[in-house]
Order: sequence, then C-alpha cells, then structure tokens
Amino acid sequence: MEIQLWKEILDPFELAVKELTVKFNHLIYEHRARGLYSPIEQVHGRVKAISSILDKAQKKKIRLEDIEEKLDDIAGIRIICQFVEDIERVVEIIRKRSDMIIKKEKDYISNSKESGYRSYHVIVYYTVQTINGPKNLEVEIQIRTLAMNFWAIIEHSLQYKYKENMPD
Repeated sequence: MEIQLWKEILDPFELAVKELTVKFNHLIYEHRARGLYSPIEQVHGRVKAISSILDKAQKKKIRLEDIEEKLDDIAGIRIICQFVEDIERVVEIIRKRSDMIIKKEKDYISNSKESGYRSYHVIVYYTVQTINGPKNLEVEIQIRTLAMNFWAIIEHSLQYKYKENMPD
C-alpha cells in the first residue's frame, strides 16, 4: 500500500489519539484544580505502527481493505492509575461520557492472562471531524495501575525477545 494511502487511513486515528489524550489529561487537571484526588495518574496515546498493523492483519487473516473495520486497536490510549480501585472509577467515567460509546470491555484484572498480564480494556467508538466530514473510529483504552504497566512492559519485551518461548 502506498504511503499516501496509509497517511489517509491513519490520520483520523492520530486525531482521535490527540483529542482523547487531551480530554483525559484535562480530567486530571480538573480533579487537581478542585483539590480532589485524581483516579488518573498518567495518559499516553499511540497509533499502531504500519508494520504492527500488517503483522496483526496477517496473523488474524484480515484483508488490508478491512483493517479499519476489523482491527480495534489501531488507536490506543493507556490510562495509568495508582490503585486498582481507581481503574473502576475511570471505567465509570468512560461509561458516563457522551462523546464515546462503549463497544466492548475486557477485564484482564479479574481474569488475568496466564502470563500474569493484568489490565482493563475498553473499546470505544469515537467520532473525529475530518476534511471529509465525521469519521467514527474504534479506539482501545487500556486502564491499569503503575505496577500492572511495569509488568506489561516487561512481558511485551520478553515476548518480542523470546518470540513466545519465555523462560520461567
């Protein structure tokens, strides 16, 4: 696929990541400005690299024409909390928002993966305004504690290094 075509596909996802990162960071600001405890400690966002999109599409047997509809993590937001209880508070905040609609929730905290990975994932529909009008996108929001994030980073590095033949 041409670079220009990839740019056209990924630009709305970049916009979604920027907008959502600003919105969640503003929640931190609002809590702290009012002298309240913020359940959100940090917010990070990214758009999946083209190579990662291609790898995942190949692994899941998704045609390139279908990636926008079939991959729900092209745009990703990671919300880091201090405590496990904060995760549920953040999920409730997301559930009450009118600018995103929840498609699916995955609870890897109550049901951690075999590797020990824990996180709470919420797939939302989020609409951005583009030059061609509104575009409704799927965005994956991962919510985890600082400790869970540390584990996820280590696990990801081990999987990359050992290609799923992780040492005990």
